[in-house]
Amino acid sequence: MEAGARAERSVGGGLPAWALGAIPLALIAIAIGSFALLGGPGLGERTGPPVEEVAVERTVLHPGEIELTLRNDGPDPVEIAQVAVNDAYAPFVASDGNRIGRLDSTTLDVSFPWIEGEAYEIFILTSTGGTIDVAIPVAAETPEADLGFYGLMALLGIYVGVIPVSLGMLWLPFLGRLGRRWMSSLIAFTVGLLAFLAIDAGLEGLEIAAEAPAAFGGASLVFAGGLVAYLVLAGIDAHLSQRSRRAGGSAKASGAYLALLVAIGIGLHNLGEGLAIGSSYATGALALGAFLVVGFAIHNTTEGLAIVAPLRGGDDAAPPPRLSRLIGLGLIAGAPAILGAWIGASAFNPSLAALLFGVGVGAIVRVIVQLSPAMRDEGGRLLYPATVAGMLGGIAVLYLTGLLVSV
Repeated sequence: MEAGARAERSVGGGLPAWALGAIPLALIAIAIGSFALLGGPGLGERTGPPVEEVAVERTVLHPGEIELTLRNDGPDPVEIAQVAVNDAYAPFVASDGNRIGRLDSTTLDVSFPWIEGEAYEIFILTSTGGTIDVAIPVAAETPEADLGFYGLMALLGIYVGVIPVSLGMLWLPFLGRLGRRWMSSLIAFTVGLLAFLAIDAGLEGLEIAAEAPAAFGGASLVFAGGLVAYLVLAGIDAHLSQRSRRAGGSAKASGAYLALLVAIGIGLHNLGEGLAIGSSYATGALALGAFLVVGFAIHNTTEGLAIVAPLRGGDDAAPPPRLSRLIGLGLIAGAPAILGAWIGASAFNPSLAALLFGVGVGAIVRVIVQLSPAMRDEGGRLLYPATVAGMLGGIAVLYLTGLLVSV
C-alpha cells in the first residue's frame, strides 16, 4: 500500500488529479495555437483545382418547377453557374445564393415545364466546369403536406406495418399447443427471420448512405447507429438482470421481456421502411397498388409471429398475455412505419435515414443474442438439426415474401 502510494506521488509530483488531466489538454491547445499563428508552416497556397463535392438531399416537383436541395459535401466552396434539364438549359433561382460554403446548403428553383410520368436528367454546372447529375426516373408532383397528405401516409403505414404485424400475432393460440421441441424450432425460425431482417436493413441503410453527404459520416452512420443501439440495449439488459438478482429472482429474461425486445427491434426496422416508403411516394417512385399492399401484408405478417414466439418459449406454459399487452406489442412494432412515412414524405434526410436503419440493425442483433439461449436443447446444444432447419426456414420465408415487395 505505502509503496503504491509513493509510486503515485512520484509520477504525479503531488499534483491534484484534475491538474494531471488538464496538462495534456493545455499542451495540445498550445500546439494548435502555435500552428495557427504561424500560418500552417509547410502548407502554402494550393495551386490545384478546388475539390467540389455536392450532394442532392431532396428533389421536389411542382407544376412548371423542379426544386433541388443541394449541400456542399467537399472542403471548398462551390458556385452554381448553370442548370440543364435533358440537355436544355433552364433558368433557376438559388434561395441562399449561388455560392455554397462547406456543409452549407441551398435550394435551386428550376423553371421547367416537366411532364408527369416522364424521366429527366438534370445537370448542374459549377463555375469551374464540374457537373452534378440528378436523375428523376418518373416525374410526379410532390404532394402538399396538408392534413389529407398525413392521413394518407398514416393509412399507408397502418396497411404495411400495424395490420400485417397484428395478423401475424394471431398465431399465439396455435403456439400454445406446441411442445418444447417444436418451440425451440420456432424460436430458431424467429432468429432466422430476424437475422435476414438485420441483413436487409443494413444493406438498405448502406444504399441510402451512399447518397448522403460523406462529411456527415456516410456509411459509417449505419455502423455507428447499430453499435449505439446494441450497447444501449445491452446496458439496459445488464441493469435489469442486476435488479432481478438483487430481488432474489432469476437473471434469465422472461418471455414477455423478450417479446418486447423483438417488438422494439422490428419497430425500429419498420421506422426505416416507412422512411423509404414515404420518400418514394413523395418522388412518385412508389407504385401504390393492391399488389404492393398484399406483398407487404404477407412479408410483415411473419414479423408478428416473431413477436409472439417468445411468449410461449419457456419450459412451462405461461399464462396467456393480456389483450392490452398484445395490442401494445403490435403498436410498438407496426406504428413506427406511420412515423417513418410522415418523415420520409415531408422531410427526408439520407443521413438520418442511414442512422435509423443502423439503429434498427443493432437492436435486432441484440434481440437475436437474447433469444438464442431459448434454442438450446436438454444437452445445452445451440445448433442441432431442429434449430438449423428452423433458422433456414425463417431466412427462406422472409426472402420469398420479400420478393413480393418492390419500393
